[in-house]
Amino acid sequence: MRFMLLMIPGGYEAAAPGTMPSAEAVAAMMKYNEALKDAGVLITLDGLHPPSMGARVSFAGGKPVVTDGPFTESKEVLGGYWMIEVASREEAIAWAKRCPASGNEVIEIRQVQEMADFPPDVQQAAAGFNELQGKRGG
Repeated sequence: MRFMLLMIPGGYEAAAPGTMPSAEAVAAMMKYNEALKDAGVLITLDGLHPPSMGARVSFAGGKPVVTDGPFTESKEVLGGYWMIEVASREEAIAWAKRCPASGNEVIEIRQVQEMADFPPDVQQAAAGFNELQGKRGG
């Protein structure tokens, strides 16, 4: 089972462009990342620049509208993520609990939808999806 661990740092929605974590925080996080890798559960991970450097495309009325960050209406935004493969939701939670997060950070855990989770008609409509991902069948 694949899970995304989504890091939601409090206050990041208003962070200025170029905001970076401290070297100490990165060093602690690297130990955690290495533990995920050493356990063979890590698929990928990345940190994200603050929303002030991003954009959103909405589709009100069916037409794309671009809004540049920051997004003042946002209360929570992603600061980064890990994609892991583990045997259960409980194991994903156990890994999230080991993260050296600070008191203002939350990790949301979301299971990835696998093609096998969908009924046959949806799988047929999504024919070629796995090839687009460059991954094995699922």
